[in-house]
Amino acid sequence: MPVNLHVRNVDDDIALALKKRAAENGRSAEAEHRYILERALIDNRRADALRAMEALRRATAGVRHTPSEVLVRETRDEN
Repeated sequence: MPVNLHVRNVDDDIALALKKRAAENGRSAEAEHRYILERALIDNRRADALRAMEALRRATAGVRHTPSEVLVRETRDEN
């Protein structure tokens, strides 16, 4: 369920910049604000995921990996 967020004490220059950016992107200031929030959160999650993947790569560097099709075949052969 969507909620309403109210941002108080926003500097006039920031509010004007938001309106200008919204107009340039063909959106209302409210839609632009939502877009900025969504992008910030998505980009943050993506950065966290990339850091986790890089840590996994480092942790498994030099380790021999068995291809998944080999593991599946071995599991089928056991049954």
